[in-house]
Amino acid sequence: MRTHRRAYHGSPAGWHYAPVVTNTLTRTSRQLTRALSRQTVTLATSLAAGWSAFVVNALMGGALLRFGIVPRTVDGLVGIVAAPFLHANVQHLLANTASFLLFGWLVMLRDRRHFGVVTIMGLLGSGLLSWTLGAPGSVHIGASGVIFGYFGFLLLAGWFARSWSAIAISVLVAAVWGGTLLGVLPGTAGVSWQGHLGGFLGGVLAARWFRR
Repeated sequence: MRTHRRAYHGSPAGWHYAPVVTNTLTRTSRQLTRALSRQTVTLATSLAAGWSAFVVNALMGGALLRFGIVPRTVDGLVGIVAAPFLHANVQHLLANTASFLLFGWLVMLRDRRHFGVVTIMGLLGSGLLSWTLGAPGSVHIGASGVIFGYFGFLLLAGWFARSWSAIAISVLVAAVWGGTLLGVLPGTAGVSWQGHLGGFLGGVLAARWFRR
């Protein structure tokens, strides 16, 4: 009986497997780090503008609040852009800061390129509805309208896009923060439900725009 030593031609695939996995993990880690860095810069820059405006307004004795949205007045139109950067007090600003970070990051988690458009749609929707439907002589300020824009976008993006990732985020938002939707209803004194509703509708329109 003869014995044969089996010849093996070529390099075993396993020899190259470990470096490939390592390189893939390294690239993925770098991509995630870059994405997180961009998201952090975007959110930090936006928040810095709001906090800077608050400090300046405090130093000026609240003089900047006159640039809020004053319904159905020509001067009040300036507030459509200015109002999200103006806040009545620290508590108001802190509450919006936390919500802005959370929902803003979730928008960018879905797609960072959507953040700017959703922000503008929420700002315009909130501002225009506050200017149109707000009580005479009232002044509407704060970033909550923009935040409701993010909320509306996140809630409906899954429905319009029909992608698993978008649906997962929409389900998460609905399950955990669904009660936030009550903020678009009138009834709470000192709260601009018009701004919340307008921002929410702006976010829904943005979700439909990005459905593909």
